[in-house]
Parts: sequence; C-alpha cells; structure tokens
Amino acid sequence: MLELKNISYSIDNKLILDDISLKIEDHFVAVTGPNGSGKSTLAKVIAGIIDPTEGSIFLNGEDITSLSITERANKGISYAFQQPVRFKGLTVKDLMALAAGKTTKIAEIRNMLKEVGLEPNDYLYRSLDGSLSGGELKRIEIAMIFARSSNLSVFDEPEAGIDLWSFQKLIHVFEKMVRKNSGNVVIISHQERILNIADKIIYIKNGRVEKYDTKEKILPDLLNSVENISQNGGVV
Repeated sequence: MLELKNISYSIDNKLILDDISLKIEDHFVAVTGPNGSGKSTLAKVIAGIIDPTEGSIFLNGEDITSLSITERANKGISYAFQQPVRFKGLTVKDLMALAAGKTTKIAEIRNMLKEVGLEPNDYLYRSLDGSLSGGELKRIEIAMIFARSSNLSVFDEPEAGIDLWSFQKLIHVFEKMVRKNSGNVVIISHQERILNIADKIIYIKNGRVEKYDTKEKILPDLLNSVENISQNGGVV
C-alpha cells in the first residue's frame, strides 16, 4: 500500500503538485487528467526520481520520503519511463537477468518474454539498441517488471510514441499483468482502454486530486465531458 501525505512540488516558483494526499491500495490504479496537470511529476515523486518540496511518502507503512530511486527499487518499486532507456552493449537476456536480481534460468526468461507477446528466439540475444522499435522496448520493459515481481509498478504514459498496432498489443499485456501481478500497479494514461481496466481512477487537474474513485463512478463523467476527450479517443 502506498500513501502520500500532503505532497507538493514546486520548481522555478511554479507549483506543479499542490498538497496531494491519497492512499493507493487497490491492485490497479490509473492516473489521468489534462496535459500539464502534474501526472508524470507525481509518478517521478513516487519513484524517487525527484524529491517533493513538501510532504511524506509511505510504502506499506514505512516512510520512504528520503530514499533514493535505487533504495526504493530495493524496496520493490519499479518505474517505467515514457520513453524506455536503451542500454547499449546489453542483450535482452542480460537485462532480464539483471532485472530479476537473482540467478535466472533461460527458460524463465523465455516465459517472461512470451508473457508480453515476444517470441524468445527472436529477442533473447538482441542488443538493446536502435534496431528495436518503441513498442518492442516497452514490452521488454514490462517483461523486466514481471521479472522483478515488484510490490509497486509505476508506468508513465506507456502508450506514448508507439503506433496503434503496438498499443493494442500493450493493452493485452497490461490486462495479463493485472491478472497475474500480486503487487500494486499504477499507470499514468490518457487512454480510455487503459482506464477501463483499472480498479480505480485518480483524476488530477492543476496539480490537485479532483476525483479518486472506482472507474464506474469516474469514467462516464470523463467520457461525457466534451472538454475531456481528445480527437484520438483519449481522456485529456
């Protein structure tokens, strides 16, 4: 369970997050809201990439506010960037073994790649370089999080920068992850199909939590509001 208490974040005298307090205890929670509302900043604060100006963060009752991103990773928090990082010189197999943090058999890595819709024979020994598409990298990143068995997995707009075909594949991967992952999953997203598989939705606007409830109570209002629907069908 993740708890945020009075979290604020400012930069250059601009308030990005404004006194956010909430508990994330449901299996799968989606965070949405207008562009520039503070969603990605919130994800980075949770992961430890940036420090809040004010407030405290608790993971399963432990205060982790002062912990670094590495220390939080050791506590079981995984973070997936909007644009996955390319690790020159590493193969997919090497990265998956590192992510697991233990001696991992090739058969286990093969199964993890299959979970995200990648044929192991085609990817195990591929280098993590420019030859991989954005959609492939994102699925590999998700497979890494499968390998880690994280207590809390945070995905920052996983649909960003990928084509429609890859997005459809990612939806199936997330549906499978929600069913199989025992930890909490938090996804920052505009996309209705992702919001629709969440247990609860957090709606952020102007750096504040305006709504936090079940998708049944929040999603219809978002979809019925003309100003909250983008041309591509995503909630903005």
